[in-house]
Amino acid sequence: MLTKNVVRLLGNGCETLGYKSFSTSSIRNIQRSQNDILDQRQEEITAPNALAEESTLPKIKQDLKINPRLAKKKSPFKSDHKMENDPSFQLSSWKQNIGQGIIKLFGIDMDRSRAGPVAGSHYFGECKKQGMYYPNEPLSPTARFYYETLALPQSFSQWFQITALHYWILSVRMRAMPFKYGRNYQQKLVDRIFKDMELRMAEELNINSNRIIEGYLKEYHKQLLGSVLSYDEGLLTDDITLASALWRNVFNGDPNADMRHIEALVGYVRSQLYVLNKMTDREFGFGKFTFVAPDEVVKPLTKSQEAKLRAQAKKEFEGKTLPSQRSVLSLDE
Repeated sequence: MLTKNVVRLLGNGCETLGYKSFSTSSIRNIQRSQNDILDQRQEEITAPNALAEESTLPKIKQDLKINPRLAKKKSPFKSDHKMENDPSFQLSSWKQNIGQGIIKLFGIDMDRSRAGPVAGSHYFGECKKQGMYYPNEPLSPTARFYYETLALPQSFSQWFQITALHYWILSVRMRAMPFKYGRNYQQKLVDRIFKDMELRMAEELNINSNRIIEGYLKEYHKQLLGSVLSYDEGLLTDDITLASALWRNVFNGDPNADMRHIEALVGYVRSQLYVLNKMTDREFGFGKFTFVAPDEVVKPLTKSQEAKLRAQAKKEFEGKTLPSQRSVLSLDE
């Protein structure tokens, strides 16, 4: 299991730090604060999207050897259940009271139970949407980064590689949680990803054979295991090794891949790891993380900024006193 201290920050030589108490939105907001200005002596950091766009090399389309199968329809992003798709949805007060009573009576481990809605829903959605696309629909800003700026082909397999990369980024943080919880979060996330892939191949790609779908799923599972191992090696060694892993997996080993594009993706990955490196177990376990967009810049925080964010996090969780909000996850690391 990877330890908390092996996460290297941005690949720019910053010293290794332990996990602190920040949410993604808090880090973004405080970095914009006029009261705490980062040391101007720090090296200028460019957003991954801007770095990739600096390249003047011609974009050579990858030869996939086949025409990718296009989606015939659009299925619900997560599901058709209103609890997942309606952020404002709430159970009736009497149902909430019964639920809180059951949790309190039976002493349910909410850190374990929370893995489903957090990892199996919120973090699943975060992974899925990064490279999501549909024919004749405008791309999201993040999808444009992959398919237009990095010139990656639009295919189901390419979407899977982008999703697998984001799964791995989250898994690094999950493996730094207490083992029984981190393993549960990982399992909920990967199970949901593959269940969604199975449904999409049947509903969207119109693959009618269960045997064919099962064969694809087994192949994608092998690819996931291989990519996780290669990314782990890059995390534990250097940016050259990580760049090589990204080239083999996300860029499909394309001999015409633009090195500036690969460099930009390395910076993007390091940015996500830096933000995760700054989050406590409890914040991450409650689903406070969202991926930083490719056009955003993540800069190292000052000590005063870190102290301010720690205080904000502790104040927020002081108000979470319901049985369903109980947690043994740390707010200090």
